[in-house]
Amino acid sequence: MTNPDHRASDTAAETAGAAARLAAVRAEVEAACREAGRDPGAVTLVAVSKTVPAAVIEPVIAAGQRAFGENRVQEAKAKWGELRERHPGVALHMIGPLQSNKTREAVALFDAIHSLDRPSLAAALAKEVQRAGRQPLLFVEINTGAEPQKAGVLPEQADAFVAACRTTYGLTVAGLMCIPPADEAPAPHFALTAKIAARNGLELLSMGMSDDFAVAIRFGATHVRVGTAIFGERPAPVPAPAASRR
Repeated sequence: MTNPDHRASDTAAETAGAAARLAAVRAEVEAACREAGRDPGAVTLVAVSKTVPAAVIEPVIAAGQRAFGENRVQEAKAKWGELRERHPGVALHMIGPLQSNKTREAVALFDAIHSLDRPSLAAALAKEVQRAGRQPLLFVEINTGAEPQKAGVLPEQADAFVAACRTTYGLTVAGLMCIPPADEAPAPHFALTAKIAARNGLELLSMGMSDDFAVAIRFGATHVRVGTAIFGERPAPVPAPAASRR
């Protein structure tokens, strides 16, 4: 049987570590912005808190962090209810795959959705945005590496999809999001995403994670999604079946 004292001490250590790592990441973001000649205030640090317990998130909020990313609607709904009551200024970003049948909950819960990637989801979001009268920031996800196991719009289809989101579905698209292939240099993928955004008049770029956010900032990222560098390593998630994305 696990000793409760050990659990408590582990949580305390994890909590202190997260707050310290947040400070280090902030310093890196500021340094990357200075190197790129950019205002650090133009880059939103999204602390990816998926699978992280509320007890570890709380001191990160206390340290001034206000934007958090979650992968699953149900986990976010269960975890953030009380947290947001205590910290009403916190913004939640949906950074994982979104099922069309979860759009009502997602629009009610999230301030930004980074994974708009298909017509059926665009239609569901449009219907819910109109019904709820609430407009989260919407990022179209671009599959820059054309990886079959990943969601996202192919680069050559991005212009048409953004146009359809605007005209067919009446959605306000704020920006683009990408996740470069793990085995490739990220810079060309960030550059491609920035190029697509520019020609579509999109100002926001959700690019860069723990290992490459400094590079992403150099290519114009306005939102960097950092989890491991703040909260530490977590167990690898079990991949969801492809059908669940729909």
